[in-house]
Amino acid sequence: MLDYFALGLLIFVFVTLFYGVIVIHDIPYDIAKKRNHPQQDAIHVAGWVSLFTLHVLWPFLWIWATLYRDDRGWGFIKEDEAKLAELEKNEKKREQQLSLLQQNLAQATAELNTVKTRLSELEQSSQVEAD
Repeated sequence: MLDYFALGLLIFVFVTLFYGVIVIHDIPYDIAKKRNHPQQDAIHVAGWVSLFTLHVLWPFLWIWATLYRDDRGWGFIKEDEAKLAELEKNEKKREQQLSLLQQNLAQATAELNTVKTRLSELEQSSQVEAD
């Protein structure tokens, strides 16, 4: 009787270990699926290959699956840093616009001075003619 119990227990342990290893090797695939990873199928296949390579690939699969996030993609930029970069970009754009406006103002001022000079010359010539 104990022989059958021991055999049943042995079979149960082997089956549990077998399915446990499969479940553990699907963890990177589950992470990739949850994060909507673009290469989740490759991660799944590599998990199966890792079973045959004595689990050498498995830690790299875990890293590969966790690198991608649906909200930020592959980037490592935090949300605040992204906002800061956008603000700096907008500031540079405004500085360029200000520089362009200053150049236009300088041109307009030069043209206005030219017109004033020409107007004063015309006024003087009309006064000379009137005299």
